[in-house]
Amino acid sequence: MATGVEVVSEADEPGWEVDPDDDWGLAVIATVGRQLRLRREAGGMRVPDFAKAVGYGEDLVYKIEAGKRIPRPEFLDKADQVLRADGLIAAMREDVEKVRYPKQVRDLATLEARAVELLSYGNHNLHGLLQTEEYAWALLRTRRPVPPEEQLAQAVAARMARKSIYDRSPAPELSFVLEETTLRRPVGGKMVWRRQLEHLLQVAQLRNVEIQVMSMDRWEHPGMGGRVQVLKFADGTAVGRMDDEFNGRPVSDPRQLRILELRYGIIRAEALAARESVAFIEQLVGEA
Repeated sequence: MATGVEVVSEADEPGWEVDPDDDWGLAVIATVGRQLRLRREAGGMRVPDFAKAVGYGEDLVYKIEAGKRIPRPEFLDKADQVLRADGLIAAMREDVEKVRYPKQVRDLATLEARAVELLSYGNHNLHGLLQTEEYAWALLRTRRPVPPEEQLAQAVAARMARKSIYDRSPAPELSFVLEETTLRRPVGGKMVWRRQLEHLLQVAQLRNVEIQVMSMDRWEHPGMGGRVQVLKFADGTAVGRMDDEFNGRPVSDPRQLRILELRYGIIRAEALAARESVAFIEQLVGEA
């Protein structure tokens, strides 16, 4: 029988998994869940009635109240209305938003949000800040064993959220060196690949972004060992990493950073110039 309320099942609206290694995030979500349960019980509502009123499945409500799922913003808004919380539940959105993504990704986004300059060379995949959503989906689906769909959705959403770096003012200086082989690999199929290439051309038009292509002819350069990445901050400090040095761990020691910048400088010099790189990507779009 029709009830007039469209119930979103857990399969349709999985919410977000809590990162088990994120102690602060676990504490935040446990607190949010407890507050929701206390307010629901104070209002005399049983879980089935509350679930029906907010339009979500009972299993999902139980998991959110138990601190096992991160509620989405629309869930909190609806719960605030149903429980007549006068905005107190909806106000939890700010804290929930902070723990929505895995700690490792959140920490990276925090660093990128502070950076005044970013240097990135990658020899396997496009940098996350350059990826379209559909390209990111296709790329993450190549992982083995295949992660659950909701985990993939969380990873893609986190990657897309990092793109807020493009909206900052003043804008940070962003430098990317991409391997030709990476640009030629049709991840996700021909159309996804073509739209990704077109997106690169759009990003390359931004005044604070420089995209360069490392031709396959340049096989002898210091990036053969893997990624090289450096983030510089306004206070003069920096953090960086490269796959084949320092066990691949982030470093901030000036002596170690000097090695990263030396490598990146040579890589950048060996790559095609920015204008040549744009022309090369345009040629690939034509071939696609």
